[in-house]
Amino acid sequence: MKYARKTASIGGATSDSSLAIADLNKPLILGLYIVAILFNLCLIAQVFTVGMAYFYDPEWWQIHGWLVRGYGGLSLILAIWVCFGNFSQRIRSLAISMPIVLGLQVLTIHLKTPIPLAVVHPLIGFTLFSASTSLVHRISEFIFPKTELK
Repeated sequence: MKYARKTASIGGATSDSSLAIADLNKPLILGLYIVAILFNLCLIAQVFTVGMAYFYDPEWWQIHGWLVRGYGGLSLILAIWVCFGNFSQRIRSLAISMPIVLGLQVLTIHLKTPIPLAVVHPLIGFTLFSASTSLVHRISEFIFPKTELK
């Protein structure tokens, strides 16, 4: 079987075009992609609830808290999921970072310290969204490979 990519790892870096999804464990990569997109959409909903709470009605803060409790488990699913496939180090690192960064996000709000850690809460949120978006993009490269025009 000829592969367009030199390595069989999902998301591995080579200069050749992407390995066809049919040659991979298709349910594994598609499932990870769906969970990563869902997690990313939940982060977008989090930002929306912040805006609604700050600019419209403070009751939205309660929804903001419920959301993170509701989708927090997805970060653990992503981290565990990458342990079962031959994913690249980049995809693996991004997925494993999700529950760690989400945990830091929760700690910055709930820990009471002399130095107000809550000031970094929005920055950590941005980092979480950036990593999540990068994960979705990295996985999508193997589901929708670029084709070169000749």
